[in-house]
Amino acid sequence: MGAKLLCLFLASVLLAYYVYTPIPEDFEEPWKLMLITASFRAIGHLAEVADRLGLMHYMEVLMLITAAEYVAPMSDENVTVIDTEFSNIAVRLYLPQKASDGLRRAVIYFHGGGWCLGQAGMKSYDHLTRWTSNRLNAVVVSVSYRLAPKYHFPVQFEDVYSVTKFFLQSSILSQYEVDPERVCVAGDSAGGNLAAAVAQQLLEDTEVETKLKAQALIYPALQTLDLNLPSYQENKNKLILPKSLMVKFWSEYFTSDSSLREAMASNRHVPVESSHLFQFVNWSNLLPEELKKDHVYSSPTYGSSELAQKYPGFLDRRAAPLLVSDAQLHRLPLTYILTCEHDVLRDDGVMYARRLQAAGVPVTHDHIKDAFHGAIMFVSGPAELAVGHRLLNRYIEWLNENL
Repeated sequence: MGAKLLCLFLASVLLAYYVYTPIPEDFEEPWKLMLITASFRAIGHLAEVADRLGLMHYMEVLMLITAAEYVAPMSDENVTVIDTEFSNIAVRLYLPQKASDGLRRAVIYFHGGGWCLGQAGMKSYDHLTRWTSNRLNAVVVSVSYRLAPKYHFPVQFEDVYSVTKFFLQSSILSQYEVDPERVCVAGDSAGGNLAAAVAQQLLEDTEVETKLKAQALIYPALQTLDLNLPSYQENKNKLILPKSLMVKFWSEYFTSDSSLREAMASNRHVPVESSHLFQFVNWSNLLPEELKKDHVYSSPTYGSSELAQKYPGFLDRRAAPLLVSDAQLHRLPLTYILTCEHDVLRDDGVMYARRLQAAGVPVTHDHIKDAFHGAIMFVSGPAELAVGHRLLNRYIEWLNENL
């Protein structure tokens, strides 16, 4: 009996150690958040083991989890939901059933998941886009773009751009009774990256006559140059998206070659001949004092040219929208940016907001001090969190007021 009790005690200690994660004092529902974080950590460890044993690629293991979240397109009394294709790319289309006084608004949404995970049919994204359609009485196009590791940049960008360009045709907008002056691109995390890149590319595309009314970027990933920003340092081991996972996502977006991931992890992946690009991500000039804290800016440490020659995508503005010059930013549409204090990507969004404001673009920047990366997804089921509802409601309110 004594041995069994000892084993039970040790197992309980190990479980408590695994589950326990320091949670900032201002967070709501800390124990629920601990359990969510422990679940994500366990899945990550499982994926790491499978990858090291050669059983499955790390991202393929994580994709099994997201695939389990799939829900079939289900219409209800408010919204008709259809899985279809635009420009040969899978989309989930949400068409409101409520009467409208005139043409409707539209949102083109790109899901997150580090360019490697997710789909429009995931339960959390289906809830978000369905809610958007219902609350705004708007047409919503949610895009299931192709994913790494099977597909690398620029495939993901090209998929979402093709869908956007297809939808913005006057004949398609007319078919779905959409007002061409009230269309927005939006996305979270990697989807926010894609939305920002699409909005920039549309400015250069003479074939597209319809102009975006707005872009909404939810904790977006916007730059590949400096992966040691204050937000990366402060949140490297925090909630949902630690730095190690973000580095995996970034590198996998461009290649499965581990040499790029290793160089990114040490922040030595940018060649000296690209040093001029660092002006666009110099946080010492672009972050407010309260986010600089005790951090001291240091000059970049450069890597060899070989990686940039083999995988030039990580220096491409379609992958890193912050690399666009100030002169190119001023024509961008009305912008919403949401950032979270406890997020490695926090400073990307803050710097973009500051640069857009300096360029004269109307920007609403919501910085949520008691939130973390991915929070907007936790709005249903056993993982439902109050902070998720707050973020979702703020996003919807902004769209309703500005689109």
